[in-house]
Amino acid sequence: MLGKLVHIGFDALLISALLAGIKRTTGLTPALHQVPNKDIRKVMRSWLEFGEYIFDFAVVVMGRSSSFERKP
Repeated sequence: MLGKLVHIGFDALLISALLAGIKRTTGLTPALHQVPNKDIRKVMRSWLEFGEYIFDFAVVVMGRSSSFERKP
């Protein structure tokens, strides 16, 4: 049971980071104003903000690694 919850949490984290990357590169973001429940909308906004944090963290880690390089 715990393993399944960790797996679902990790998947949610990856999806959120993917959406953050899409937002950064294209400007497209989920239309949260269409979510009727304001509590769910708030949770989704927090989830997306956490994805942006994870995306930024991954960029910093990769930027410091010798395994990655920036192309002009």
